[in-house]
Amino acid sequence: MSLAAARILPAPRRSGSGFKHGPTCSVRPHSEEIAMTATGAENVYTRLGARPVINAGGNTTVWGGSTPSPDVLRAMYEAGNSFVEMEELLETSGARIAELVGAEAAYATAGCYAALVLSTAACISGNDPEKAAQIPDLTGLKSEIVLQQRHRYSYDRAYTIAGSKLVLAGDEDGTTTQQLEDAIGPDTAAVAFLIRADEDDSVVSLEKTVEIAHARGVPVIADAAAQIYPLDFLRRNAQSADLVCFGGKYMGAPHSMGFVCGKQEMIDAVTAHGFIGPTPFGRAMKVDRQEIIGLVAAVEAWVETDHEERLVRYGVRFGAIERAVQGVAGVKETKVVPVSNFVGLMLHVILDTDKLGKSANDVFEELLGGSPRIRTAVEGDDTITVNVHTLNEGEENIIADRLRELLDV
Repeated sequence: MSLAAARILPAPRRSGSGFKHGPTCSVRPHSEEIAMTATGAENVYTRLGARPVINAGGNTTVWGGSTPSPDVLRAMYEAGNSFVEMEELLETSGARIAELVGAEAAYATAGCYAALVLSTAACISGNDPEKAAQIPDLTGLKSEIVLQQRHRYSYDRAYTIAGSKLVLAGDEDGTTTQQLEDAIGPDTAAVAFLIRADEDDSVVSLEKTVEIAHARGVPVIADAAAQIYPLDFLRRNAQSADLVCFGGKYMGAPHSMGFVCGKQEMIDAVTAHGFIGPTPFGRAMKVDRQEIIGLVAAVEAWVETDHEERLVRYGVRFGAIERAVQGVAGVKETKVVPVSNFVGLMLHVILDTDKLGKSANDVFEELLGGSPRIRTAVEGDDTITVNVHTLNEGEENIIADRLRELLDV
């Protein structure tokens, strides 16, 4: 049997026009316990003194990242029933993920940031064990990672953890091909690229970046953290560079998981820096067997989901909130708007701030300070934004009731 032959999840269950499993499943196990959590009753969080949150703000780390689907949780529970050789599991799980996204190889990591760190180390050392053992002392090794100035972002420090330093190409107005070419020198270990759904022509494209880097014998690392929808966009990204890094939480995996995929020889170098071995660079980035299985199950579910049906179900949940605030004095209008990320749709509740006498941020704080705590987001001074993909069953109704209470002046 080939490494990529077996699936983790049971066969998808047909319901109507689409699949019903993974991140599209609307019913979670133990719904009574979830309802207790949402309404502030005693639970594992409150017993520790922490406060549960109804999260309508998205998959951000500071608010817990993700809630794996029932199928993912069941796969993780099953994984806990026995031990496994971790090197074998990393190899077979990587092969399955690579098959799903159309890459040569893949490796499960402790989130997207860890994938970037390990990828950087792999580009510095290649498959030379002596160079690998030397990191983070880069004396005599290539130590520069080139990044376009307009691609500076909160997590680009990941490219320096292995002892390397960033070399910036271009400026805040953009980067030309000549500027990118000039930034690549004899000490360049890799060129990094931040994949965005709405990239503009002020930066050198990923395709052109790969062409320029490869002409100089330099690999490219792409950060595609949440760039996973539509599915052809996911697969195109996964096949776009030597190493491409993703966050698993956006597909419904455990918050702490991600993966890197790309060329086989480069994934071999990443693996050598992983958490297994006598003196591994990536020891602090260890993942457990349950998390790896949860990641594979989530990627399977995401790739096999009927995303048109997923968006239809989002619309139904948005509708519950829209109906609740219809005609409320403090609301000018509501509208479901498309967004250029994996979520696809978001609800905007546009406030009449003059009648309310308060801003959208004031309402946000009231929602967050209430019981239960409700986390939304804000756009401008007058708009509350709501995501439903992070909600448990029925939590949209709690949000609807609370918004009506706060906005009916």
